[in-house]
Amino acid sequence: MTRQEFDIAIVGGGMNGAALALALSGSGLSVAMIETLALDAGYRPSYDDRGIALAHGTARILKNIGVWDHLRPNAEPIRRIHVSDRGHFGFTHLDAAEEGVAALGYVATAHAIGAALATGLKSTEGLRLFCPATLERFTIGADRVELSLRQQGQSLPMGARLLVAADGAESPIRSQLAIPVREWNYGHHALIANLTPALPHRGVAYERFTDSGPLAALPLPGNRCAIVWTALDQQVDEIMGLDDEAFLARLEQRFGQRLGRFGKLGARAAYPLKMRQVREHYRPRALIIGNAAHTVHPIAGQGFNLGIRDVALLAELLIDAARAGSDPGAEALLQAYAAGRDRDQQAVTLATDLLARLFSNPLPPLRIARDLGMLAIDLLPGATHLLARRAMGLGGRLPRLART
Repeated sequence: MTRQEFDIAIVGGGMNGAALALALSGSGLSVAMIETLALDAGYRPSYDDRGIALAHGTARILKNIGVWDHLRPNAEPIRRIHVSDRGHFGFTHLDAAEEGVAALGYVATAHAIGAALATGLKSTEGLRLFCPATLERFTIGADRVELSLRQQGQSLPMGARLLVAADGAESPIRSQLAIPVREWNYGHHALIANLTPALPHRGVAYERFTDSGPLAALPLPGNRCAIVWTALDQQVDEIMGLDDEAFLARLEQRFGQRLGRFGKLGARAAYPLKMRQVREHYRPRALIIGNAAHTVHPIAGQGFNLGIRDVALLAELLIDAARAGSDPGAEALLQAYAAGRDRDQQAVTLATDLLARLFSNPLPPLRIARDLGMLAIDLLPGATHLLARRAMGLGGRLPRLART
């Protein structure tokens, strides 16, 4: 087959890889996106679709890459966040009206986000899709990366000046590049499901801390709620083995009656929780982004928001390089990306890890201190505003795509 040359090769067409391809549209860069699944593969709107929290800043990024208009009809605004400590006095809240915004963020299903991205990819300037196709191997040279793809039984040779790995938490590219990671298991699983409460959720996202970890109920369209229930590893088999009625009763006992009785329950899933963060962001002409670079505890729903900020900064640097006629795989650009993203990634990883540990610790002195801290935040407008800005993804230096 004829060898093809590109400026950028993105491996992984999930939410981060697809968003990067869209963000580079019209930049003058030639982009290849390689994904093992066909575009739109498996998109079937369903009651059981996994809910994804989108910060206010993430919605800005999606708007600026041309996705938001496709997604907005299927995204539920978060108008208020209510945080509490089960069985104790601590609580705090964040309110969109108090922050002068229409929504603190949104919740949409993974399928709705994927469908909106797929719609945009079909008309992206400068993009060549290799979907479905697999990356068989790659080698890094002085001025480009040599790739070999497999598509429809044929081998496709390709060259790119920069390889971007957006190939997920178990990234084969990260492993082949021997990029070191720090990681640990939390000893917990996240149990996820959608359900319909008896009372309207009114756009309120609940985060309730329990002795086995946080329990979140996120508002979805159609008065559904996406549940993320953190349970100890040794509890998972017993809880997942309950019938629907017993599962809902146990869940209500943990959550309380703020939403009334829980009704229709969708399919359940469980996955182990771990923290993972790369110690280095790149190798010559190869860069790691999104879940391939970091996996954080689901507390506060920061996972996708952290990845989309990776996308926004990388797109900014690549577009600036294209305008200057610079090499998109140059060492200086890779260093600038690493320097620009390291602080945010470290801060979110540390904060989510600290919260997960602090709010699952049963020691009375810690419990009293954290409850007093929550009350103090709720009573101090300045502290509440700072927390709200962070929750909305508007803290620190923002990439251009997140500023307006």
